Amino acid sequence: MTDTTTTARTVTDVLQPRNVLLVGMLGLGLAAAGDWTGLPWGLLGALCAGIVPAAYIERERRRGTWGDRHVVDRTQRAPIFLVILGSIGAGSAVMLLGGAPRGVLVAMLALWAMTVVLLAVNRVWKISVDSAVASAVVGLLAVVHSPCWLAGYALVAAVCWTRVALAYHSVAQTVAGAALGAGAAAAALALL
Repeated sequence: MTDTTTTARTVTDVLQPRNVLLVGMLGLGLAAAGDWTGLPWGLLGALCAGIVPAAYIERERRRGTWGDRHVVDRTQRAPIFLVILGSIGAGSAVMLLGGAPRGVLVAMLALWAMTVVLLAVNRVWKISVDSAVASAVVGLLAVVHSPCWLAGYALVAAVCWTRVALAYHSVAQTVAGAALGAGAAAAALALL
């Protein structure tokens, strides 16, 4: 394994959607509430948008359904998107009933809508989910917290690079994913 491949693998593992959503949703909860009371809502968002889907992927990987978390065959991805949609939907319902901060609810809606588009596009083309999630989280942090978070797009570029360097996606697939994530964040801005 070359140094470039080792670096790309490390970066893609650290910045995988589960991890990005965990940190990002906690930040969104904190910013949306204005104090620590938003952290549980952010944690619920991370659980529903990132941790439950990652656990599903891991369970199926152990059962032999997929070789690894990357699920490189796009024809096998539809069940993952359905789990994500159900999990985000259930979490959003709990948030709505529990009076979660508006910024967290809007972020969940944006992630849900983005997942619908990912599912639709994935039926014909292998768009990068990792790039979409990283871009959406950075954009949502900029919308809910501060435009300074736009500097986080350097990390989105790193995610895109890893996906191409590891031959999981083409440049176009990562750029499309990042653009979709940015679009989800822009839609959230319109709703706030």
